[in-house]
Parts: sequence; structure tokens; C-alpha cells
Amino acid sequence: MNLTKKGEYGLRAMIKMGIAHELGRELLSISELAENDHLPLKFVEQIMLKLRADGFVETKRGKFGGYFLAKPMKDIRMGDLVRCIDGKLAPISCASQSAYEPCSCPDETHCGLRMLMIDVRNAISNILDRYTLADVVEVTLRKMRRNNAPLPFAPPEKKHSSKNIRNPADPADGFLSMFKELK
Repeated sequence: MNLTKKGEYGLRAMIKMGIAHELGRELLSISELAENDHLPLKFVEQIMLKLRADGFVETKRGKFGGYFLAKPMKDIRMGDLVRCIDGKLAPISCASQSAYEPCSCPDETHCGLRMLMIDVRNAISNILDRYTLADVVEVTLRKMRRNNAPLPFAPPEKKHSSKNIRNPADPADGFLSMFKELK
């Protein structure tokens, strides 16, 4: 699996929509989503159209319109979002369940590379399908609040000042370590 820029931006937009939802903002404009993470507006528009076509978001037209989540966050699996935006989770097409294509190997059934890539696909799928948008939003908000980071789309009275702690790539700051704090 290779998460493309399209996939990265789409997941970031969905997480931001979930955060906004949790903070009382149901509707977000495309420009707000793009500006918040410094993303290209036209690219975000294309991604949101795909997410809308697949039933993850809906739109409300008009001056005060925008995008909103089409279903509860607990019903949106992260794996489904990745598949919607980027397609297959498998690193090679002959190991894909959703986008299978035969490879050039003369004996696909006994191909060691294919067997290994099926295990890679399964590992990726097991993680992405285990967590929902609600899980990711909850962990993200908890960490932001713990670090007194500014909350995007929050009313001014709910924003916090940011402070720097630890290396941002510290393993203790990973999703799984933060998620374990929930249990």
C-alpha cells in the first residue's frame, strides 16, 4: 500500500471534519478544510466529491453551506476511507482483494512474493479496519488537549495555547499508544 497525497489529504480532511463535528461545527467549507492544513483547494474539492459520491460526506448549498459527515463517525472505518480514496490496500495487485489483477509470475499460486504481500495486505487491513473515524478523532483531540494545542474550528473561548513537548516522531506519540490510554 502506498498512501498517495490524495489519500493523505482526504484522511486529514475527514479527521478535521470529525474534530469540527465534536467541537460543535457541523458544516465546513472547502476553503476552511484546505486552509486549515495548507492544502491545495482544487485538490481538496476533487477528494470531497469522491467522498460524497461514496456516501461519507454530504453537502448543504448556499452562503452558509458546506460539507458535513453523512453518517456517524463510529460507522466510518479508516480502511473504507483509504479504499475509497486510494483504492486497494495491497502493495501489489495480485495480492489485492478489491482490485485483483494477475501478475507476471508464471505460478501465482506458489509465488513467495505474492504470499508475503497477502500477509502485508492483511496486516494493513487489520489495523485500518479496526479503527473508526471516531477513534482517530477522540485520540487526536485528547492529545491536542493534553498538549494545550489549538483546537481547529473551535470557538475562540475553547482554543488553547500551543506548547512544544518531546520529539514529534516519538513512538510514545503514535496512534496506538494514545489509543491504549482509552482502555
